[in-house]
Parts: sequence; structure tokens; C-alpha cells
Amino acid sequence: MSTEPHLEPLPDLGGPAQPLLAVSNLTKHFPIGGGLFAEKKTVRAVDDVSFAIGKGETVGIVGESGCGKSTTARLLMHLMPRTAGEILFDGQVVGHSMSMKEFRRGMQMVFQDSYASLNPRLTIEDSIAFGPKVHGVADGEARVLARELMGKVGLRPEVFAARYPHEVSGGQRQRVNIARALALKPRLVILDEAVSALDKSVEAQVLNLLGDLKREFGLTYLFISHDLNVVRYISDRVLVMYLGQVVEIGPVDHVWDAPAHPYTRALLAAMPTLDPDRRTQAPPITGDPPNPIDPPSGCRFHTRCAFAEDVCGKVGPALSPAGGGSHLAACHMVIPGSGHSRAPAAGVAA
Repeated sequence: MSTEPHLEPLPDLGGPAQPLLAVSNLTKHFPIGGGLFAEKKTVRAVDDVSFAIGKGETVGIVGESGCGKSTTARLLMHLMPRTAGEILFDGQVVGHSMSMKEFRRGMQMVFQDSYASLNPRLTIEDSIAFGPKVHGVADGEARVLARELMGKVGLRPEVFAARYPHEVSGGQRQRVNIARALALKPRLVILDEAVSALDKSVEAQVLNLLGDLKREFGLTYLFISHDLNVVRYISDRVLVMYLGQVVEIGPVDHVWDAPAHPYTRALLAAMPTLDPDRRTQAPPITGDPPNPIDPPSGCRFHTRCAFAEDVCGKVGPALSPAGGGSHLAACHMVIPGSGHSRAPAAGVAA
């Protein structure tokens, strides 16, 4: 009988009521420039972001390019140091009550570029088995696990085990990345544009695969994408980011059916449709996002918002209830008594 260590899933410490991941005031500023005569400036990539992900939940993050989605993912994975903020995994502070090695097992990430994230010198079997071997699993057992996971993601081990990344298609490589992430038996998987480079038929297959794996392994997902249709299909809740900040968060059906923030409405209105009676006659949003080095004062969206008033440029709105439940939006139009002409009266919920 083998005496080598086995990888067991990390225990559930706080029960179902405790969020698996809790993020408070997450901030990442990149200093740029500076010198003898040049002024040092700061790119506010992620600015005071807070949210939580429940166990077994899928949370989607959407927003324009450059809004901070991928930077947020890398901060959560501790792939770069954060400027400020706190990240709790099942109630534990990573690096204190939870070691980084435990954390790496508990949370894995699937990147957008399926080829660049694989070592071209390792076969598919070696790529999947590498992580478990680092965590002390014997080579033979790690290879058995790798072949089992290849079957789970729809790759026949006898065909694909000895192949190299350049010998398989993009969709197959992404399946390899998913299997590699699952090899450490994580509880949370971050999917950063994991299907954006795939054609639609392969994308649908991978999305269905992700749903099956979530049910089989009891996974929790953080799904980052620019494709709103994909996010609605796979997510339970959605978080909308603009210029490094969260502007709306709530159950995906609530946000789609009754978007409370003008930016969210613009994103939804920009979605292509096959219905000729619902053609977009005017651009739902104009102009480019402001420079994150010098973001606008007050609400960061007010320079592109059709409903902007004086208060929007002076006061930054906090996330506030927008339609009941856990649906929140950072907009003066939903904050009672905010001073916006469309805001509810003080003491009246939006």
C-alpha cells in the first residue's frame, strides 16, 4: 500500500454561511514616470474594491478593457503585491493564519492565453501532474491523477497524454489548463477570459464542461469576461467594473432586467442582437474611458454619462441598494437625498 501523501481538498472552516473569498478595500496603484524633472504619477488600476464570493457560487466580472478586471484577478491570486486592502480565504488571512502553499492549493486560475500559460517543453500529462508533484504526491500517482482529469475534461489520455501544447488546438489547450487547475483540488477557480479566444462552438463546449465540473467537484468560480452573454449564462451574480471601481453588483437576472447604473445600461445596450426591431440607432456610450492616471473627480463615469449633474462631478457615490436584496449600484440616482434630480427623496429606498 502506498504511503505517499494524497491531496485532499482543503476543509470547509466556516460553514456555508461564511464567504469563501472576502475582499475589502482592494487597491493597486502603479507608480510611473518620475525623475529629476518629471513628476511622478500613479495609475489607479484597482481602487478600493470590495466584494465577497459565497461557497458554490459563480460571480462574473464585466467591464471595458482597462477597467481592472484582470488586475483584480492577479491581486486575488497574489501574483502581484497589492497597495492596500485585505483578502480572506474562508475567513483566514493569507500569509498569516493560512500559508501561501495552502492558499495556492485552495485557489487556482485559468488564464486567457491557453498557449502561453503552458510550458512548451512539457507534455500534457506532465503539465497536469506537475502541481501535485510539487505538493508531495508521488510521480506515479500524479500521472494517474493527470490521466483521470484528462478524461474529465474530454481529452482521451491514450491520445493526448504524450502530446505537447503546440500539437493540440486552442480549445484542447484550454481543457488542459482547466485540468491542470483542478489537479490540486481547489475550492475556487478564477477564469480570466478563459473562453474569449475560442470559436463559438468550442466556447459552448467549454462552458458546459465548466458547469459539469462545478457540480461534480463542488467548485466556486470567479468568471471574468467581456462577453455579457457568456457571463449571464454561467454566473449567479455579476460585478460591473469601471475605471478600477465597482459600479454595480447584484444577482445576474436583476442586473440584466433592471440595470441601475448608466454604465451597466450602456454595456447591455451595446450587446449585438439578431432582432431587427431592436437595432441600436445611437451609440449607447460615447468617448473613451478617462485616463486612469488622472481619473475624474466624483463619479468616474460622469464625463460620459447622459444623466450627469453637478453632484456627480463633486461627490463619489457609494454602493447603495438599487432595487432590493443584494443589488447595489454606485450612482447618485439611486441614493435617496443625494442631490440628483432623479434620486429618491431622503428616507425613500430606490
